[in-house]
Amino acid sequence: MGRKGNAVQDRVSCGGQLPRLTIAAHACGKSGGILKMPAPTAALRHAVPVVLEAIIAPLGLFYLVLTLSGFRGALIAALAWSFLALARRLHRGERISMLLLLGTLLLTLRTTVSFITGSAFIYFAQPTAGTIVIAFVLFGSALVGRPFTQRFAGDFCPIDPEILARPLVHRFFVRISVLWATVLLLNAGFVLWLLVTSSLHAFVLERAAVTYSMTALAIYLSIRQFVVMMRGDGITVQWGAKVEPALLAGAL
Repeated sequence: MGRKGNAVQDRVSCGGQLPRLTIAAHACGKSGGILKMPAPTAALRHAVPVVLEAIIAPLGLFYLVLTLSGFRGALIAALAWSFLALARRLHRGERISMLLLLGTLLLTLRTTVSFITGSAFIYFAQPTAGTIVIAFVLFGSALVGRPFTQRFAGDFCPIDPEILARPLVHRFFVRISVLWATVLLLNAGFVLWLLVTSSLHAFVLERAAVTYSMTALAIYLSIRQFVVMMRGDGITVQWGAKVEPALLAGAL
């Protein structure tokens, strides 16, 4: 029953699209195992709604309302979207992604401070400061051996606990925490420079371009390093392979 409940939870958390990543035995009895990774298109279909809901939609709504009615209206519109998205998931009993939860909390804080001060500069400077703090949290989590990046893995696809328990996988998340911390610090530096040199309307677009480009690069490096690490641990990685019915039955 417990295994069945976990399988149901996995389908909910993955939007019914991606199964939990597990290592299956070779049919021929070969040592090691097979890790069947989802096809890139399937992974994108799962990840895009998560990113769209938590990041892109509130940013796009902010810029649209900023153009039409001004700064304060844009603040309310972006925050309202985040709260509605959060309420929708709670009402449906769906899993709330770490991106949405953390984004809503930070956006609430930013909006409150910005309404009190009336400063657009402070509104955009806050996430830059928050990015720096998160970067140092990632560095700290890597130093103490409790990588924070592992907690975000479930936002995109759950990973079997047996995989997470492998020493090489643990070291992977430690290294990836350092990678993401470095990327965040570089991003914060670029964004801060844009903030003091660009107009408000230009900054919103320029910041998005810089941030999304650096994030895409970090995602690519993370996936590539994960595959290299698994192969180094004797695991055969297959992309876009369908999960065998017997494996699905075993997870129920």
